[in-house]
Amino acid sequence: MAKLGKRLTDAYKNVDRDSFYSLEQAVTLVKGAAKAKFDETIEIAMNLGIDPRHADQMVRGVVNLPNGTGKTVRVAVFARGAKVDEALAAGADVVGGDDLAEQILAGNINFDRCIASPDMMGVVGKLGKVLGPRGLMPNPKLGTVTPDVAGAVKAAKAGAVEFRAEKTGIVHAGVGKVSFSEEALVQNIRAFVDAITRAKPTGAKGQYVLKVSLSSTMGPGLKLDLASVSAPAAA
Repeated sequence: MAKLGKRLTDAYKNVDRDSFYSLEQAVTLVKGAAKAKFDETIEIAMNLGIDPRHADQMVRGVVNLPNGTGKTVRVAVFARGAKVDEALAAGADVVGGDDLAEQILAGNINFDRCIASPDMMGVVGKLGKVLGPRGLMPNPKLGTVTPDVAGAVKAAKAGAVEFRAEKTGIVHAGVGKVSFSEEALVQNIRAFVDAITRAKPTGAKGQYVLKVSLSSTMGPGLKLDLASVSAPAAA
């Protein structure tokens, strides 16, 4: 086993890698162990009891985190006519049609989210081999193919997070920054876990959520007690 760097070794001094922590404990410890000179991202990883190779076991969707991600999201929109102005007014960074498609095919992909109005899918369709592998292809199921381009842009800018299970059945995402308050992080994490829970595919059998871990970009990973991660039941 490779030796840990001094900084990470020091960070692990305050945690037990074999223990399961409540969500609140884990957030406190992860924030406290984040010593990088930049505002580290808090990351969650969920191991699911699925086999994404089967269509009826794929987990994919989008969740709006109540406190955003703390990340500046650049949004590109395929639109024409009045929707161009709507997208720009909502905060889109790039808006276009055939001209935008040509830029993308030329390798100029300077955005984190791509949205399209339905009437533009004839243009967007030819970009599947470029945008698909990057997870940027607009998709109606994710709300990124919609007549309400302004609403989709605002959601993306506010902290909408797309998720998709990897081949190993793991879903991971950034759920905030170390600079966020503990309460804000707990709210974001519970919102993300709730979205994954609600996205349980019909083909999933047995235990669905197997393990959940939390870490910062440069910090140690902590295992979470599953019971503490779920949102409290309404009174």
